[in-house]
Amino acid sequence: MRDGDILIFKGEEVNSILKNRELELIDTVCNAYQAHALEDSTLPHSTFLRFPNSEKNRIIALPAYLGGDFKVAGVKWVSSFPDNINAGFDRASAAVILNSPETGRPEAFLEGSIISAKRTAASAALAAQILSVEKKTATVGLIGCGLINYEITRFLMAALEGIQNLLVFDLDSSRANEFKSKCKLLADIEVEAVASVSEVFATASLISLATTAVRPHIFDISKCPGGTTILHVSLRDFSPEVILSSDNIVDDVDHVCRAQTSVHLAEQVAGNRAFMRGTLADILLGRIPARKDHESVAIFSPFGLGVLDVAVAKLVYERGRSERMGTLIPSFLPKPWR
Repeated sequence: MRDGDILIFKGEEVNSILKNRELELIDTVCNAYQAHALEDSTLPHSTFLRFPNSEKNRIIALPAYLGGDFKVAGVKWVSSFPDNINAGFDRASAAVILNSPETGRPEAFLEGSIISAKRTAASAALAAQILSVEKKTATVGLIGCGLINYEITRFLMAALEGIQNLLVFDLDSSRANEFKSKCKLLADIEVEAVASVSEVFATASLISLATTAVRPHIFDISKCPGGTTILHVSLRDFSPEVILSSDNIVDDVDHVCRAQTSVHLAEQVAGNRAFMRGTLADILLGRIPARKDHESVAIFSPFGLGVLDVAVAKLVYERGRSERMGTLIPSFLPKPWR
């Protein structure tokens, strides 16, 4: 590539590059978290673009620079329109732009929804590896039967030993049954669609929530056995009281206390942030233990950090270039004015 050219990666190409790389992506996310925790990053707050008379639709900009071994800058522009599903589209769509950290000039434009889904799943699987009390997890619960929990299932099965059963729940039973069929294709495991969230809490020791909830709808997790790990990926499912009664690990304390997440609401109730024990990177770096104890319910609430998106996007960019993939747009940038 010459300076001024730009490389474009379509969704099919991104998917091809990242196929069967779950463990590599978990390592990438792990290293990105640690570089961020060591303050080798720049991570402004995400910007939410909302629409009049539409509480659930939004487009979010996540800019980031990540140093360490990454040395990458860029931004993810990701939309969430839940009703798209009824029109036959995916709920989320996204694009990632990568810029040279030396000149600031854009170098690549990548389909971003696949990157976003896989970095989210890798983050959840990493948390499950670190926070789970038992080395082997027999039963996993999945609340919300969309693409994100499907990717999380794929990553959990790559990262954890002993998964034998999946319990799935969705408000739309047809979506739950479709999800069940898709999961059965992943491996020879039992998949059961259950009738209530409480059944998931009572049975599974590892639970992932990936819903489109905009406000808390779960007020009691007392049925969870001691030592349960909950991956609260959708961020707004739990009441403040549930959060305050649990062992809370997040990805970034400042970032997660925004936008009316359950953790943000809990901060408003408590008047402080002491209920958050630390971040996943704090555990990775040995600053805090993985669990407060073996009896508490641990909840991981990841806001979703732009440093993960640019880290995974750079992996796609570099592997794509080495495999001569992508569409090169020559002279995308204008000639210098001077």
